[in-house]
Amino acid sequence: MAEKRNIFLIGPMGAGKSTIGRQLAQILGMEFIDSDGEIEQRAGADISWIFDVEGEAGFRKREERIINELTQRQGIVLSTGGGAIVSKETRNHLSARGIVVYLETTVDKQHQRTLRDKKRPLLQDVADPRQVLEDLAKVRNPLYEEIADITMSTDEQSAKTMANQLIDLLEEFSSVN
Repeated sequence: MAEKRNIFLIGPMGAGKSTIGRQLAQILGMEFIDSDGEIEQRAGADISWIFDVEGEAGFRKREERIINELTQRQGIVLSTGGGAIVSKETRNHLSARGIVVYLETTVDKQHQRTLRDKKRPLLQDVADPRQVLEDLAKVRNPLYEEIADITMSTDEQSAKTMANQLIDLLEEFSSVN
């Protein structure tokens, strides 16, 4: 990949977007940005607090603005929040401004990975977090698939192995397109 095109990682919470994204950016010598981290930094508050104060709709508006801005940069690896693709505008920005990689995982794996994570507002104070993940998957998986240039399962291997496999897939994609 001679020219450094933007790489945007999408997928459900717990798919490994941030972990794999950091590895990928490091290997490629690109800047890594986590949209959730950027939102927290700019707001001076964590996402759970933003959800409490602004609700999910307020958070999504904020997320849409920040992703619009971030996707206009060049040569970045951007990890998006699991629900970022709910916004049609965000989906359009992602697919128009870089290579979109859908990191796919099963609900079982998500549940395992997010079980003790207190930074997931949609999974807090719910009777059945697994059911929430299943419901989100029904709505969001088709949206991830709609804009993905590359789809990769993240269920079994280490982040470093997956980042290296992803580089091969990105090179294949770039040579075809």
